[in-house]
Amino acid sequence: QVQLVESGGGLVQAGGSLRLSCAASGRTFSIYRMGWFRQAPEKERAFVAAITRSSGATYYADSVKGRFTISRDNAKNTVYLQMNSLKPEDTAVYYCVATGSTATSTATMTDPSTFGSWGQGTQVTVSS
Repeated sequence: QVQLVESGGGLVQAGGSLRLSCAASGRTFSIYRMGWFRQAPEKERAFVAAITRSSGATYYADSVKGRFTISRDNAKNTVYLQMNSLKPEDTAVYYCVATGSTATSTATMTDPSTFGSWGQGTQVTVSS
């Protein structure tokens, strides 16, 4: 099994920045891709970004392209999400995810069921 622990959430004003971190432990050798989903109140979980552990290839939801950057440090088994130009609609619980799936289709990568490992979530609140 893979355990994921997020950190870095908090309260920020619109236009501000936050950096989320996610540390993986356990069977980390089985991880092919890591990423982030988010869930706003009364909404379904939505894909935010993902990164392939070996190649560093990145994928983003249209809503965050140009504002968010996902990166990884394989030596630390950690993935980061740098969030800039935050908007009130970015307010959500952010979940770190990991999968051994090598599928690259958009439909698969943005499907929560593709990711078998989930962190506990960290709250991000953006005030207007």
